[in-house]
Amino acid sequence: MSQIRLSEGGVFIGLSYYHSLLFLLLLLAVLADLKTDRIPNGFLAIGIMIGLGGSQLCGPGLLSSSVSMLLAFLLMYPLFKIGGLGAGDIKVLVMTGGFLSVKDFLTVLTAAFVIGAVLAAIKLFAEHNGRERLAYLLAYTAEVISSKRWKLYGEDLDRHQELYHRNKIHFTVPILLGTALRIGGLI
Repeated sequence: MSQIRLSEGGVFIGLSYYHSLLFLLLLLAVLADLKTDRIPNGFLAIGIMIGLGGSQLCGPGLLSSSVSMLLAFLLMYPLFKIGGLGAGDIKVLVMTGGFLSVKDFLTVLTAAFVIGAVLAAIKLFAEHNGRERLAYLLAYTAEVISSKRWKLYGEDLDRHQELYHRNKIHFTVPILLGTALRIGGLI
């Protein structure tokens, strides 16, 4: 992992080329997500190949990275199925797992969800729609319980683009921040 130390000129964060590349890939994924609401599959495939290839040379090893990628998919797929995360978010987490050991990946995942919760709370406060969102969540939960079937969360919001974007959080941002904290050695 990276080293943080004080130097005469301030704080020095020593990232390996491998982790710097992960950070760059995540930054580009965030920019694509913010601009287009999409992250190109080809870009993610290249990132996955770089992560797995590098894991053999200077990372945690192919087995550990593969398990991290599998965990990303298995843990996040249920959230995708109910509309809690987008497919791009899961693919970015899979790519991130390709660069990290299982322990580091789980740390990043936990940090991303904590950061995402904080950003969601800030957004609710800024948009003044906390009651509206809570009412929607409770209605959604009641419908799932009464029908005994999962339903896509927010599917009716897709028809109302302004409402959809007002309530959307780009989860790639918390993934980037959680990864930066971990590879920067701060968590």
